[in-house]
Amino acid sequence: MAGGQERILRRRIRSVESTKKITRAMELIAASQMVRAQGRIAGSKPYLQGIERVLTDVVADGSAPERLIGTPKSPDRVAVIAVVSDRGLCGGYNAFVLRATERVIRTGEGAGRRYRVIGVGKKAIGYFRFRNRPLDESFTMGDRPNYELAREIARTVVPAFMARELDLVQLVSTRFVSAGVQVVETRQLLPLEPRAREQGGGATLAPGEGYFEYEPDPEELLSLLVPRYAEAALYGALLEASASEHVSRQRAMSAATENADDLITNLRRVMNRARQDAITTEIMEIVSGAEALRQGAQREAAPIRKDSDLDRNAEERIA
Repeated sequence: MAGGQERILRRRIRSVESTKKITRAMELIAASQMVRAQGRIAGSKPYLQGIERVLTDVVADGSAPERLIGTPKSPDRVAVIAVVSDRGLCGGYNAFVLRATERVIRTGEGAGRRYRVIGVGKKAIGYFRFRNRPLDESFTMGDRPNYELAREIARTVVPAFMARELDLVQLVSTRFVSAGVQVVETRQLLPLEPRAREQGGGATLAPGEGYFEYEPDPEELLSLLVPRYAEAALYGALLEASASEHVSRQRAMSAATENADDLITNLRRVMNRARQDAITTEIMEIVSGAEALRQGAQREAAPIRKDSDLDRNAEERIA
């Protein structure tokens, strides 16, 4: 029995060691991809900041249409874009974003709003399908999101917003602050919020610094810039979400590798105890067998008394 248990434990240890190699490799891959994703985020920021700076200047004089800037007081038709990953094994990264999206939709529907849901990432498709909430549009995220993906997502909401079919467009994703801090945020994509972006580190040129004259008029200029701004903002959000995914996967795989080490240590302890029990059992069996052989040999070597001797001894005791 102990020998069979030892074989089972050896098999489990080999299985856990194989899993540990996989988690370790995934941890290293995620770490390398995270570094590249951070570089792409840094490379995309100047373009977005430039558009935000122009938008800040355009709306500074107050002649821009109110529908394109600020926050709607009572939006009725809202679009929500949820950005998650295509794969799992990244801790609670997907769950946090999807739950935040569901809270936004539930709260808004309680206030009488109508929602159009756009899912980016296969995990969003499966999540909302399981909850019987069909997605109006869905996209796959991929390991390295490109600008074309951001443009395709923007096409699903920007024309409807410009045609007054949508009052508000929200974006739920993970903002990459640093390698140690990632925050799930619900951001307003449309209408524009240049002043809020300015406070958050976006546009750096405050209204009133210098004098600018734009051609054509602000409304026509905004109609040209809004799609570009939405594409750039979505692209930046995709890059930050991708970097956050890699960080979460690195942490999850690092924890899995450590857990595999602990499990292997515990299994080896159990296996060593089982081996010691097996050795002790074998020694006891050998000792017991040797003792039985010795006792048998002693019985065979003892003299056998005859019946006449027994009778004589009995007569002597009687006399």
